Amino acid sequence: MGKRVSVRRLREGAPEGEKFTDTVGVLTSWDDGVLLITRRSGESVRIPEATLVAGKVVPAAPARRRGPAASYEELARVAARAWQPVEHERLGEWELRAASGFTRRANSVLPLGDPGVPLDEALSLVREWYAARGLPAYTQTATGAEGTQEALCAELEARGWAREVSAELWTGALAPVADLPDPGPERTVTLSREADEGWLGRYQRKGVSEVALKVLGSGPSVWFATVPGSGPGVPAAIGRCVVDGRWAGFAAVEVDPALRRQGLATTVMTALARRALTEGASAAWLQVESDNTGARTLYTRLNFTPHHAYHHYRAPTPVRGTGNGAAGHHAPAPAPDDTPIPPPTRGAGNGARNHDAPAPDNPT
Repeated sequence: MGKRVSVRRLREGAPEGEKFTDTVGVLTSWDDGVLLITRRSGESVRIPEATLVAGKVVPAAPARRRGPAASYEELARVAARAWQPVEHERLGEWELRAASGFTRRANSVLPLGDPGVPLDEALSLVREWYAARGLPAYTQTATGAEGTQEALCAELEARGWAREVSAELWTGALAPVADLPDPGPERTVTLSREADEGWLGRYQRKGVSEVALKVLGSGPSVWFATVPGSGPGVPAAIGRCVVDGRWAGFAAVEVDPALRRQGLATTVMTALARRALTEGASAAWLQVESDNTGARTLYTRLNFTPHHAYHHYRAPTPVRGTGNGAAGHHAPAPAPDDTPIPPPTRGAGNGARNHDAPAPDNPT
Protein backbone atom coordinates (compact mmCIF):
# COMPACT_ATOMS: atom_id res chain seq x y z
CA MET A 1 0.00 0.00 0.00
CA GLY A 2 1.27 3.45 -0.91
CA LYS A 3 4.01 2.03 -3.15
CA ARG A 4 4.43 2.45 -6.87
CA VAL A 5 3.63 -0.90 -8.48
CA SER A 6 3.40 -2.58 -11.86
CA VAL A 7 0.46 -4.97 -12.14
CA ARG A 8 -0.35 -7.41 -14.93
CA ARG A 9 -3.93 -8.60 -15.31
CA LEU A 10 -6.15 -10.56 -17.66
CA ARG A 11 -8.39 -8.75 -20.14
CA GLU A 12 -11.70 -10.53 -20.36
CA GLY A 13 -12.76 -11.40 -23.89
CA ALA A 14 -9.51 -10.16 -25.45
CA PRO A 15 -8.20 -11.99 -28.55
CA GLU A 16 -5.25 -14.37 -28.33
CA GLY A 17 -1.99 -12.47 -27.92
CA GLU A 18 -3.76 -9.52 -26.25
CA LYS A 19 -4.98 -11.22 -23.10
CA PHE A 20 -2.76 -9.27 -20.71
CA THR A 21 -2.46 -5.58 -19.89
CA ASP A 22 -0.15 -3.76 -17.49
CA THR A 23 -0.96 -0.90 -15.15
CA VAL A 24 1.69 1.20 -13.39
CA GLY A 25 0.87 3.55 -10.55
CA VAL A 26 0.54 3.88 -6.79
CA LEU A 27 -1.50 1.22 -4.99
CA THR A 28 -3.88 3.35 -2.93
CA SER A 29 -6.35 0.70 -1.72
CA TRP A 30 -7.17 -3.02 -1.84
CA ASP A 31 -10.62 -3.63 -0.41
CA ASP A 32 -13.50 -6.02 -1.14
CA GLY A 33 -11.52 -7.83 -3.82
CA VAL A 34 -10.67 -4.69 -5.82
CA LEU A 35 -7.32 -2.91 -6.18
CA LEU A 36 -7.28 0.85 -6.77
CA ILE A 37 -4.18 2.11 -8.59
CA THR A 38 -3.60 5.82 -9.23
CA ARG A 39 -1.63 6.49 -12.39
CA ARG A 40 0.84 9.32 -12.97
CA SER A 41 -1.91 11.32 -14.67
CA GLY A 42 -4.13 11.08 -11.59
CA GLU A 43 -6.50 8.59 -13.21
CA SER A 44 -7.73 5.89 -10.82
CA VAL A 45 -7.89 2.33 -12.18
CA ARG A 46 -10.02 -0.33 -10.47
CA ILE A 47 -8.70 -3.89 -10.90
CA PRO A 48 -10.59 -6.97 -9.63
CA GLU A 49 -8.12 -9.17 -7.80
CA ALA A 50 -9.48 -12.22 -9.65
CA THR A 51 -7.89 -10.88 -12.85
CA LEU A 52 -4.40 -10.47 -11.35
CA VAL A 53 -1.56 -12.38 -12.99
CA ALA A 54 1.53 -10.76 -11.47
CA GLY A 55 2.69 -7.62 -9.73
CA LYS A 56 5.78 -6.03 -8.26
CA VAL A 57 6.93 -2.87 -6.52
CA VAL A 58 8.85 -0.55 -8.87
CA PRO A 59 10.98 2.56 -8.17
CA ALA A 60 9.09 5.53 -6.81
CA ALA A 61 9.78 7.61 -9.90
CA PRO A 62 11.64 7.03 -13.16
CA ALA A 63 15.11 8.52 -13.44
CA ARG A 64 15.12 11.95 -15.06
CA ARG A 65 17.30 12.05 -18.13
CA ARG A 66 17.63 15.81 -18.39
CA GLY A 67 16.59 19.00 -16.69
CA PRO A 68 17.07 20.27 -13.14
CA ALA A 69 16.56 17.87 -10.26
CA ALA A 70 13.84 18.89 -7.81
CA SER A 71 11.43 17.32 -5.36
CA TYR A 72 7.69 17.72 -5.64
CA GLU A 73 7.52 19.69 -2.39
CA GLU A 74 10.18 22.15 -3.54
CA LEU A 75 8.35 22.84 -6.79
CA ALA A 76 4.95 23.04 -5.11
CA ARG A 77 6.22 25.71 -2.73
CA VAL A 78 7.98 27.63 -5.51
CA ALA A 79 4.83 27.58 -7.65
CA ALA A 80 2.72 28.71 -4.67
CA ARG A 81 5.02 31.68 -3.98
CA ALA A 82 4.68 32.71 -7.63
CA TRP A 83 0.88 32.92 -7.47
CA GLN A 84 -0.07 34.08 -3.99
CA PRO A 85 -3.57 34.51 -2.56
CA VAL A 86 -4.69 37.66 -0.81
CA GLU A 87 -5.76 35.66 2.23
CA HIS A 88 -4.35 32.47 3.70
CA GLU A 89 -4.51 30.44 6.89
CA ARG A 90 -2.71 27.38 8.20
CA LEU A 91 -4.40 24.12 9.12
CA GLY A 92 -1.48 22.15 10.47
CA GLU A 93 0.83 21.84 7.48
CA TRP A 94 -1.98 22.59 5.02
CA GLU A 95 -2.39 26.09 3.62
CA LEU A 96 -5.87 27.42 2.93
CA ARG A 97 -5.79 30.10 0.21
CA ALA A 98 -8.40 32.56 -1.03
CA ALA A 99 -8.44 35.41 -3.55
CA SER A 100 -12.12 36.23 -4.16
CA GLY A 101 -12.39 33.36 -6.64
CA PHE A 102 -9.61 34.46 -9.02
CA THR A 103 -8.23 31.10 -10.24
CA ARG A 104 -8.39 27.79 -8.46
CA ARG A 105 -4.70 27.86 -7.53
CA ALA A 106 -5.24 30.98 -5.42
CA ASN A 107 -8.50 29.58 -4.00
CA SER A 108 -7.62 26.05 -2.97
CA VAL A 109 -5.93 24.13 -0.18
CA LEU A 110 -2.28 23.22 -0.67
CA PRO A 111 -1.96 20.08 1.48
CA LEU A 112 1.78 19.68 1.97
CA GLY A 113 2.01 17.49 5.05
CA ASP A 114 -0.24 16.74 8.00
CA PRO A 115 -3.29 18.92 8.75
CA GLY A 116 -2.90 18.13 12.44
CA VAL A 117 -6.37 16.60 12.73
CA PRO A 118 -8.05 13.50 11.24
CA LEU A 119 -8.74 13.79 7.52
CA ASP A 120 -12.53 14.00 7.78
CA GLU A 121 -12.27 16.76 10.36
CA ALA A 122 -9.72 18.59 8.21
CA LEU A 123 -11.97 18.44 5.14
CA SER A 124 -14.93 19.67 7.20
CA LEU A 125 -12.88 22.64 8.43
CA VAL A 126 -11.79 23.34 4.85
CA ARG A 127 -15.38 23.44 3.64
CA GLU A 128 -16.41 25.75 6.47
CA TRP A 129 -13.49 28.11 5.77
CA TYR A 130 -14.36 28.50 2.10
CA ALA A 131 -18.10 28.62 2.76
CA ALA A 132 -17.52 31.60 5.07
CA ARG A 133 -15.99 33.38 2.06
CA GLY A 134 -18.72 32.38 -0.38
CA LEU A 135 -16.40 30.07 -2.29
CA PRO A 136 -16.49 26.38 -3.21
CA ALA A 137 -13.91 24.26 -1.42
CA TYR A 138 -11.01 22.96 -3.53
CA THR A 139 -7.87 21.02 -2.77
CA GLN A 140 -4.81 21.03 -5.04
CA THR A 141 -3.03 17.67 -5.11
CA ALA A 142 -0.33 16.10 -7.26
CA THR A 143 0.56 12.72 -8.75
CA GLY A 144 3.39 11.19 -10.72
CA ALA A 145 6.57 12.00 -8.77
CA GLU A 146 8.24 10.96 -5.54
CA GLY A 147 6.41 12.48 -2.60
CA THR A 148 3.19 13.27 -4.45
CA GLN A 149 -0.29 12.64 -3.08
CA GLU A 150 -1.85 9.63 -4.78
CA ALA A 151 -3.14 8.35 -1.45
CA LEU A 152 -4.84 11.66 -0.66
CA CYS A 153 -6.39 11.75 -4.14
CA ALA A 154 -7.91 8.32 -3.52
CA GLU A 155 -9.23 9.43 -0.12
CA LEU A 156 -10.82 12.51 -1.66
CA GLU A 157 -12.47 10.49 -4.41
CA ALA A 158 -13.77 7.99 -1.86
CA ARG A 159 -15.45 10.93 -0.08
CA GLY A 160 -17.07 12.25 -3.24
CA TRP A 161 -14.66 15.05 -4.10
CA ALA A 162 -14.62 15.50 -7.87
CA ARG A 163 -11.45 16.06 -9.91
CA GLU A 164 -12.35 18.98 -12.17
CA VAL A 165 -9.02 20.12 -13.60
CA SER A 166 -5.67 18.46 -14.23
CA ALA A 167 -2.50 19.93 -15.67
CA GLU A 168 1.24 19.28 -15.55
CA LEU A 169 4.23 21.12 -14.19
CA TRP A 170 7.24 20.98 -16.50
CA THR A 171 10.84 21.88 -15.73
CA GLY A 172 13.88 22.71 -17.83
CA ALA A 173 17.25 24.44 -17.83
CA LEU A 174 17.06 28.22 -18.14
CA ALA A 175 20.24 28.92 -20.13
CA PRO A 176 19.15 27.20 -23.38
CA VAL A 177 16.06 29.41 -23.50
CA ALA A 178 18.09 32.57 -22.81
CA ASP A 179 20.66 31.59 -25.45
CA LEU A 180 18.19 31.50 -28.33
CA PRO A 181 19.00 33.97 -31.15
CA ASP A 182 17.76 37.54 -31.01
CA PRO A 183 14.56 37.92 -33.06
CA GLY A 184 15.63 41.24 -34.57
CA PRO A 185 14.82 44.91 -33.92
CA GLU A 186 11.26 44.55 -35.17
CA ARG A 187 10.44 42.41 -32.13
CA THR A 188 11.45 44.56 -29.21
CA VAL A 189 10.44 43.14 -25.83
CA THR A 190 9.71 45.58 -23.01
CA LEU A 191 10.10 44.35 -19.44
CA SER A 192 8.30 45.96 -16.53
CA ARG A 193 7.64 45.35 -12.86
CA GLU A 194 3.93 46.06 -13.32
CA ALA A 195 1.22 44.94 -15.72
CA ASP A 196 0.14 48.08 -17.59
CA GLU A 197 -3.12 48.59 -19.48
CA GLY A 198 -1.67 47.24 -22.71
CA TRP A 199 -0.47 44.03 -21.04
CA LEU A 200 -3.84 43.54 -19.37
CA GLY A 201 -5.54 44.16 -22.70
CA ARG A 202 -3.81 41.11 -24.17
CA TYR A 203 -4.30 39.01 -21.03
CA GLN A 204 -7.13 36.61 -21.76
CA ARG A 205 -8.94 37.36 -18.50
CA LYS A 206 -11.03 40.43 -19.09
CA GLY A 207 -12.13 42.87 -16.41
CA VAL A 208 -9.23 42.09 -14.09
CA SER A 209 -10.07 43.18 -10.54
CA GLU A 210 -7.85 44.68 -7.86
CA VAL A 211 -7.62 41.25 -6.26
CA ALA A 212 -6.45 39.75 -9.57
CA LEU A 213 -3.81 42.48 -9.92
CA LYS A 214 -2.50 41.59 -6.45
CA VAL A 215 -2.22 37.93 -7.44
CA LEU A 216 -0.54 38.78 -10.75
CA GLY A 217 1.96 41.02 -8.99
CA SER A 218 2.76 38.54 -6.21
CA GLY A 219 6.06 36.70 -5.99
CA PRO A 220 9.67 37.28 -4.96
CA SER A 221 10.70 39.03 -8.22
CA VAL A 222 7.99 39.52 -10.83
CA TRP A 223 8.52 40.63 -14.44
CA PHE A 224 5.99 41.36 -17.18
CA ALA A 225 7.05 41.17 -20.84
CA THR A 226 5.35 42.98 -23.72
CA VAL A 227 5.92 42.83 -27.48
CA PRO A 228 4.27 45.92 -29.02
CA GLY A 229 1.70 45.41 -31.74
CA SER A 230 1.75 47.06 -35.14
CA GLY A 231 -0.28 49.97 -33.78
CA PRO A 232 -1.17 51.54 -30.44
CA GLY A 233 -3.22 49.57 -27.96
CA VAL A 234 -3.11 45.84 -27.37
CA PRO A 235 0.38 44.23 -27.65
CA ALA A 236 1.28 41.45 -30.07
CA ALA A 237 2.41 39.19 -27.21
CA ILE A 238 2.86 39.18 -23.44
CA GLY A 239 4.35 37.01 -20.71
CA ARG A 240 5.01 36.85 -16.99
CA CYS A 241 7.99 35.47 -15.08
CA VAL A 242 8.66 35.10 -11.36
CA VAL A 243 12.27 34.69 -10.23
CA ASP A 244 12.66 32.83 -6.93
CA GLY A 245 16.19 31.73 -6.07
CA ARG A 246 17.36 29.24 -8.66
CA TRP A 247 13.90 29.02 -10.22
CA ALA A 248 12.21 31.11 -12.91
CA GLY A 249 8.50 30.42 -13.44
CA PHE A 250 6.85 31.31 -16.76
CA ALA A 251 3.13 32.04 -17.06
CA ALA A 252 0.55 34.08 -19.00
CA VAL A 253 2.46 33.82 -22.28
CA GLU A 254 -0.13 34.92 -24.83
CA VAL A 255 0.06 35.90 -28.49
CA ASP A 256 -2.34 37.76 -30.77
CA PRO A 257 -4.17 34.94 -32.60
CA ALA A 258 -3.48 36.67 -35.92
CA LEU A 259 0.27 36.60 -35.23
CA ARG A 260 0.78 33.04 -34.08
CA ARG A 261 3.32 30.66 -35.65
CA GLN A 262 5.80 33.54 -35.92
CA GLY A 263 7.92 32.77 -32.85
CA LEU A 264 6.48 35.47 -30.60
CA ALA A 265 5.95 33.17 -27.61
CA THR A 266 9.58 32.07 -27.88
CA THR A 267 10.68 35.70 -28.13
CA VAL A 268 8.85 36.56 -24.91
CA MET A 269 10.25 33.57 -23.04
CA THR A 270 13.79 34.31 -24.22
CA ALA A 271 13.66 37.90 -22.96
CA LEU A 272 12.27 36.80 -19.59
CA ALA A 273 14.84 34.00 -19.32
CA ARG A 274 17.71 36.45 -19.87
CA ARG A 275 16.33 38.70 -17.14
CA ALA A 276 16.03 35.74 -14.77
CA LEU A 277 19.62 34.65 -15.48
CA THR A 278 20.91 38.06 -14.41
CA GLU A 279 19.14 37.55 -11.07
CA GLY A 280 20.85 34.22 -10.48
CA ALA A 281 18.24 31.74 -11.69
CA SER A 282 19.38 28.60 -13.49
CA ALA A 283 16.25 26.42 -13.74
CA ALA A 284 12.77 27.06 -15.08
CA TRP A 285 9.27 25.72 -14.55
CA LEU A 286 5.87 26.24 -16.15
CA GLN A 287 2.42 24.70 -16.14
CA VAL A 288 0.53 23.33 -19.12
CA GLU A 289 -2.65 21.39 -19.76
CA SER A 290 -2.42 17.83 -20.97
CA ASP A 291 -4.44 18.56 -24.12
CA ASN A 292 -2.64 21.79 -25.10
CA THR A 293 -0.74 20.16 -27.96
CA GLY A 294 0.71 23.36 -29.37
CA ALA A 295 2.16 24.56 -26.07
CA ARG A 296 3.55 21.12 -25.28
CA THR A 297 5.27 21.03 -28.68
CA LEU A 298 6.84 24.43 -27.99
CA TYR A 299 8.03 23.45 -24.52
CA THR A 300 9.46 20.17 -25.75
CA ARG A 301 11.43 22.06 -28.38
CA LEU A 302 12.78 24.27 -25.56
CA ASN A 303 13.88 21.10 -23.68
CA PHE A 304 11.25 21.21 -20.94
CA THR A 305 9.99 17.86 -19.61
CA PRO A 306 7.05 16.90 -17.35
CA HIS A 307 7.81 16.65 -13.63
CA HIS A 308 4.40 15.87 -12.14
CA ALA A 309 0.68 16.31 -12.70
CA TYR A 310 -1.49 18.40 -10.41
CA HIS A 311 -5.24 18.32 -9.89
CA HIS A 312 -8.00 20.41 -8.35
CA TYR A 313 -10.65 18.47 -6.45
CA ARG A 314 -13.93 20.15 -5.60
CA ALA A 315 -15.92 19.26 -2.48
CA PRO A 316 -19.17 17.39 -3.12
CA THR A 317 -22.36 19.39 -3.17
CA PRO A 318 -23.97 19.03 0.25
CA VAL A 319 -27.59 18.12 0.71
CA ARG A 320 -29.60 21.16 1.73
CA GLY A 321 -30.45 21.28 5.38
CA THR A 322 -27.72 18.91 6.52
CA GLY A 323 -26.22 21.62 8.70
CA ASN A 324 -22.65 20.68 7.90
CA GLY A 325 -21.53 24.25 7.43
CA ALA A 326 -20.57 23.86 3.76
CA ALA A 327 -22.06 26.34 1.35
CA GLY A 328 -20.83 24.87 -1.92
CA HIS A 329 -24.38 24.23 -3.20
CA HIS A 330 -24.76 27.95 -3.93
CA ALA A 331 -21.39 28.40 -5.64
CA PRO A 332 -21.50 27.84 -9.42
CA ALA A 333 -18.93 25.54 -10.97
CA PRO A 334 -16.00 27.37 -12.52
CA ALA A 335 -15.40 27.34 -16.23
CA PRO A 336 -13.02 24.61 -17.49
CA ASP A 337 -9.41 24.51 -16.33
CA ASP A 338 -7.92 27.33 -14.22
CA THR A 339 -10.40 30.07 -15.07
CA PRO A 340 -11.71 32.36 -12.33
CA ILE A 341 -14.11 30.92 -9.80
CA PRO A 342 -17.12 33.23 -10.01
CA PRO A 343 -18.65 34.62 -6.82
CA PRO A 344 -21.83 32.85 -5.71
CA THR A 345 -24.16 35.67 -6.80
CA ARG A 346 -22.78 36.07 -10.30
CA GLY A 347 -22.86 34.10 -13.54
CA ALA A 348 -20.38 31.68 -15.01
CA GLY A 349 -16.78 32.54 -15.81
CA ASN A 350 -15.45 34.05 -18.99
CA GLY A 351 -14.66 30.73 -20.64
CA ALA A 352 -10.92 31.31 -20.96
CA ARG A 353 -9.09 28.00 -21.15
CA ASN A 354 -6.15 28.52 -18.84
CA HIS A 355 -4.35 31.69 -17.86
CA ASP A 356 -1.08 29.78 -17.51
CA ALA A 357 -1.17 28.02 -20.87
CA PRO A 358 0.55 30.21 -23.45
CA ALA A 359 -0.89 30.77 -26.85
CA PRO A 360 1.75 28.78 -28.73
CA ASP A 361 3.46 30.30 -31.71
CA ASN A 362 3.92 26.99 -33.51
CA PRO A 363 0.94 24.75 -32.78
CA THR A 364 0.71 21.41 -34.48
